[in-house]
Amino acid sequence: MSDERKYPSDEELTAFLDGELPPDEARRIEALIAADGGVAERVEFLSRASLPFDQAFAPLLAAAPHDDLQAMLAKLSPLPEARPAKVGRRAFLGALAASLVAGIVVDRSYIGLRRHLDRDESSEWRAVVAEYIDLYTADTLSGPTPGIETQTAELAIIRDKLGLSLSPASVALSGVEFKRALVLQYDGKPLAQIAYLDPETGPLALCIVRTDDGAQPLRMEGRKGMNVVYWSSGSHAFMLIGHASPERMQEIAGDVENRVAA
Repeated sequence: MSDERKYPSDEELTAFLDGELPPDEARRIEALIAADGGVAERVEFLSRASLPFDQAFAPLLAAAPHDDLQAMLAKLSPLPEARPAKVGRRAFLGALAASLVAGIVVDRSYIGLRRHLDRDESSEWRAVVAEYIDLYTADTLSGPTPGIETQTAELAIIRDKLGLSLSPASVALSGVEFKRALVLQYDGKPLAQIAYLDPETGPLALCIVRTDDGAQPLRMEGRKGMNVVYWSSGSHAFMLIGHASPERMQEIAGDVENRVAA
């Protein structure tokens, strides 16, 4: 792949969103957003997760076909008596911004809105993580494995942001390489991601957010063609996501649950 078509890293996309790239690099990213739906989706996720809402989406909203969208919303059938999941401006406008960036017609935004309306609010963060991790390849995490000191420093950031003390030993996975730990932001709340590379099945991630829902046992679901095991302690919700078999994912998650709780 030529330099012009090289898939940008998260760091490059974040610098682009913050206006910190040189003009030539910024133009290259703009061209990739226009040509590659995967790049556009990742830019949309990083915008929604990290930037001030008004600044991030004001230019896109100014160009949005508001009349057409309002007409579509007016035609929606009333929802059943059961209370629908709450839809924040961030979720809806994030889907709308992604459609505009990728050059997709407004009905794609409508589909995104319906998806958020139908989603259980407590699982929404897992859906967003799955969309993001689905963009990962083995090349995304192909760099050298950081040393213990670096791992400890990265995990200390998670401790400070989420109030959860983790050590390299407590998050080490058998046969899987630790690659990085970082804190993202979703709907104004910190979201920790610990990324690994499984030599057999590719990227795997352990993600954590705060929760008030209390302790919940290990459960499994499928998202974006990946297996997800999720559970919660009294104060934090966890999800392990990857392409390993359901049995292997449950085994890894059970091990992590025991060590993190110890």
